[in-house]
Amino acid sequence: MTSQWWRRTLGPSLIDRVERDHLQTDGEFRRRRVVVVVTLIAGAVLLGVSLSVRPGDDVFYLLTASVALTWIGGALLSGPLHLGHVPFRDRLRRPVVTPIVTGLVLAAVFVAGSLVVRELEPLRDLVNSVLAHARYGAVVPIVAVTVLNGVAEEVFFRGALFAAIGRRHAVTISTVVYAAATLATGNLMLVFAAFLLGLVLGLQRRASGGVLAPILTHITWSTTMLFALPALIGR
Repeated sequence: MTSQWWRRTLGPSLIDRVERDHLQTDGEFRRRRVVVVVTLIAGAVLLGVSLSVRPGDDVFYLLTASVALTWIGGALLSGPLHLGHVPFRDRLRRPVVTPIVTGLVLAAVFVAGSLVVRELEPLRDLVNSVLAHARYGAVVPIVAVTVLNGVAEEVFFRGALFAAIGRRHAVTISTVVYAAATLATGNLMLVFAAFLLGLVLGLQRRASGGVLAPILTHITWSTTMLFALPALIGR
């Protein structure tokens, strides 16, 4: 009974795959791969530079916006992107409510983990190095770049990159690449978070066939963490 309940609950959003026809010619596929590789290198470099900026410096917003525009530009140049669908009451609908709930559940898991992290000084220092931008920056611009980068990362990593990988092991490979790109920040806690988050988002992408579900989950998770973590993790 319990396993069936979990299957019914998680199946449409993370496990079952909707029918889709997203075929590309060999030439289009090769072109997507080239654009994705170039974008990945440029975006990772800009990401590392943006998080090395002194907290409170206005150039941080410019750099993070540049990272987002790099992901979005590369994704759009790579080829067609799709929003995706999930089955609901015998019909296919755009995924909205379930991804938002998933983002809140993920945030709750990370919040619970932060209660452990704050007791371990090396890990707490790694988290604080990221939170410094949220603590010293203006609220509205910080929220804006958080949402913008959440959308941009999904359009690229679960959109262009996922499609460029092909049909086999796309969830695993896209998750590893997403975490590896975060290595440019030099922050292992960000890499760990990217791996866990990327795995869930990759499953959503595979199930729905599009980027809408990952986008909604990502921005729900990231904005929740933006406000929750500074209050939980001591400086």
